[in-house]
Amino acid sequence: MSTPADQPVTDPSTPAASAARATSRVRASELVGRNWLNTGGNALDLEGLRGKIVILDFWSFCCINCLHVLDELRPLEAEFHDVLVTVGVHSPKFDHEADPDALAAAVERYDVQHPVLDDPTLTTWQAYSARAWPTLVVVDPEGYIAAHLSGEGHVAGLTSLVNELAAEHEAKGTLHRGDGPYVPPEPVARDLKFPGKAIALGARGSQPGTFLVADTGHHRLVELAGDLVTVVRTIGGGVTEGVGVKGIDDGGPATSRFNEPQGLALLPEAVAEAVGYDVVVADTVNHRLRGVRLADGTVTTLAGNGVQRLIDPERARVAADPEHPEETVSLEPFGTGPLETSLSSPWDVLWSTAEDTLIVAMAGTHQIFSFDPRTGDLAVYAGTGLEGLEDGGPREAWFAQTSGLAESADGTLWLADSESSALRAITPGVPADSTGPITAGGAPGRTVRSAVGTGLFDFGFRDGAAEQARLQHPLGVAALPDGSVLVADTYNGAIRRYAPAGTAADGRATEAEVSTVARGLKEPSDVLVEPDEDGNPASIVVVETNAHQLVRLAVPKEYLQVDEGALQTQRPRTAIAAGDLELAVAFAAPTGQKLDDRWGDPTQLKISSSPEDLLLGGDGTSTGLSRTLRINPDVPEGVLHITARAASCDGEAGQPIPDHAACHLYQQDWGIPVTVHAGDVRPEGEGAGVVPETRLDLDLRGIH
Repeated sequence: MSTPADQPVTDPSTPAASAARATSRVRASELVGRNWLNTGGNALDLEGLRGKIVILDFWSFCCINCLHVLDELRPLEAEFHDVLVTVGVHSPKFDHEADPDALAAAVERYDVQHPVLDDPTLTTWQAYSARAWPTLVVVDPEGYIAAHLSGEGHVAGLTSLVNELAAEHEAKGTLHRGDGPYVPPEPVARDLKFPGKAIALGARGSQPGTFLVADTGHHRLVELAGDLVTVVRTIGGGVTEGVGVKGIDDGGPATSRFNEPQGLALLPEAVAEAVGYDVVVADTVNHRLRGVRLADGTVTTLAGNGVQRLIDPERARVAADPEHPEETVSLEPFGTGPLETSLSSPWDVLWSTAEDTLIVAMAGTHQIFSFDPRTGDLAVYAGTGLEGLEDGGPREAWFAQTSGLAESADGTLWLADSESSALRAITPGVPADSTGPITAGGAPGRTVRSAVGTGLFDFGFRDGAAEQARLQHPLGVAALPDGSVLVADTYNGAIRRYAPAGTAADGRATEAEVSTVARGLKEPSDVLVEPDEDGNPASIVVVETNAHQLVRLAVPKEYLQVDEGALQTQRPRTAIAAGDLELAVAFAAPTGQKLDDRWGDPTQLKISSSPEDLLLGGDGTSTGLSRTLRINPDVPEGVLHITARAASCDGEAGQPIPDHAACHLYQQDWGIPVTVHAGDVRPEGEGAGVVPETRLDLDLRGIH
């Protein structure tokens, strides 16, 4: 639990926001875990890192925001290679992430180029009071904590902080320049490397029956023959000794470049003829949509300016206005050219026949977008941008890193909502006076519902009635002709089947249920259905990501029923006292930035709880980074959901913000498990002797 002494709370109205480090110094805790990766077999400790500036990156490989931070840190690591050491502290959210083989595969897949500590029991996580993924802790060359940051988007502030620390400790003689402890692994040559998604090309490929595969780890596309093994051709980049070439170049199949492409969508032939390309690619790490003409493999950029989309600062300002307590999400086209619009880690794409447009799973902002290739219009299709599992209309729904899309015959859009381990569905809206599709700007009847899954921290491997079934970080979905849905249940290594409620052949009403089609797979990330001549499913093609292959499975005559239990993310619970709980979030703008107070207080807290009656007061949205919460003594435990935001712009303290200054929005969502203790009751068991907290301190950007 953080304390005011080591986690100073910054009031935006005080000079402390200038980011001067506090005079009190806190010694960094030792790095404790099960194993080290990327060190050549050597174990590291803080004593051996003395003299270096160290960034501890607390991450989990399921988390899209953590993956963003990996890419944000790359230029910083290159610029300060002789004074800076990044240590990734892998702190798993899901049960599967605690598997050392799965972690080793993730380190290779995401090209992590720094040492990684495997912390499966969250020992080091707890020692540094981490409460959210990602969390960054900066340790100075003398072994003291210099900063504690939550969320992404901190690279500008980190650059100035590392410069300051390097200058300070070089002058003191405590900075040691030279190589760090990173030891790269030996590359492995493969035809495919961590493939992500695939589509069947039918008669439109280089030869009948081929598949186009996102060869994600090689940063390219591969066309495979119907045997799922023979490489017909490649599109994008080259591979040398197992290492692919990433980039953003358009052009022919040999000169074009991608960066960890994922989802693929085959356009209807009439649309493809009109726009001049056949396939849309979710070029995930480039934050772009790309088009591929199958006739010659030419690649063009369709949407995205390459800048990661964050929450609109103007929208955040309006939301912070007390007269507008709740955000509103416009479903109208953005009004900017598609190449001028920022996207954020598009993970999957799908042509919707019902909506007559392309649907995009925008994993990085936890939203669903639409894109019309004929007009270039981009719009939010559904989702507020807040991470979680909330059903309702498209302007109210919350998603959690949606990573897979499919459409059933009745037009229902099915989604694999990975971070909530959920199967979600969107019913397309239809105007009252029409039976046809509508544009993305309309949608009075469009609704979001959850078929399987209950929340961000609930997962497991359980079949049976849908309301109690559990998945674990699914990444792919496919609709079957009978209205059921296949799910690539990635972290359970299984293909699952969701059958909606209906009527049996004998007239009996049947409840929605989940069963298992196949298991024992290595992180299946996508699933395709191959129909026979009558349109019935003949076989299933699975993208088995961690086995670096596609496999064909027979459709079983009977489905398995598995119950290995329902689980929850096992993060330590914070003991809090019933009654008043003081919440404070620290934020200090980086050197060279100042809080953007041109329209009033640029900070905001949004607070809710699960269950809702955990909070008797203090919930809702308002300005400021401190608040008094009223904790219900009759609720023994729950989760506090806290979203903090602060807006700053380039400028000097005491001076007006210059015209056209670059502005930055910092945001972090915390889900903090708590146990409630009333009166003199103290925690029992592992928490015995711990006094329940009456104050909760968090860091959005705390400088020490």
